Amino acid sequence: MLLREKTIVVTGASSGIGAAAAKMFSAQGAKLVLGARREDRLKQIADEIVQIGGRVEILAGDVGRDAYASCLVDLAEDRFGGLDAAFNNAGIIGEMGPIAEMSEDNWQSVIQTNLTSGFHAAKHQIPALKRRGGGSIVFTSTFVGHTVGLPGMAAYAASKAGLIGMTQVLAVEHGIDKIRVNALLPGGTKTEMAGDDPGAHEWISGLHALKRMAEPEEIAKAAMFLLSDQSAFVTGSAMIVDGGNSINKT
Repeated sequence: MLLREKTIVVTGASSGIGAAAAKMFSAQGAKLVLGARREDRLKQIADEIVQIGGRVEILAGDVGRDAYASCLVDLAEDRFGGLDAAFNNAGIIGEMGPIAEMSEDNWQSVIQTNLTSGFHAAKHQIPALKRRGGGSIVFTSTFVGHTVGLPGMAAYAASKAGLIGMTQVLAVEHGIDKIRVNALLPGGTKTEMAGDDPGAHEWISGLHALKRMAEPEEIAKAAMFLLSDQSAFVTGSAMIVDGGNSINKT
């Protein structure tokens, strides 16, 4: 069991990659604190985990708020005695369109949810990991804005690319504390964010060398590797799990 007795915070846990990760991490022995906006969906995920003998707490809220990031860490320490790792996975695409036509409200919303949330998370998770003697943090970034530019996605790309820069600095700052920090860069994945239009899925699949989209569980496995001791010498990386999207030209 790769995550036996590790206490892990997972955000964006109500669906998609986060929900898949929560179930997978629990099956591998983790104690979980799950966060997302939708409390009803969090309860459903938690119920599934409890039914198979898992240990889980939930807290609904907005990852863009500092107080919420603090409360997630407090819950991990209060209920499970400490924090060993975090999968900061919550994110939004926002309204797509060219910068010249984009509202500032949309820009700020995407940056707040995707990038500022990472600042809040690290601010509270790192002291908790220090109290634990070390640990691992993973941020969900993307290939968009890192290896590929997609029209209409400037706010999303900027926010997720910012996470990679922050990841690298945090890794350097806290390696001495035995804290590893990595970014996970998924390719197109079958989640609510990707919608359910078969035509769109076919187009997205064609961008990848594997000519298909990822299942959420495939991305969750990569996150589990980065959170587990199997990646003990991996830090500061931008780990591409994109089905060959970044190198595909056909």
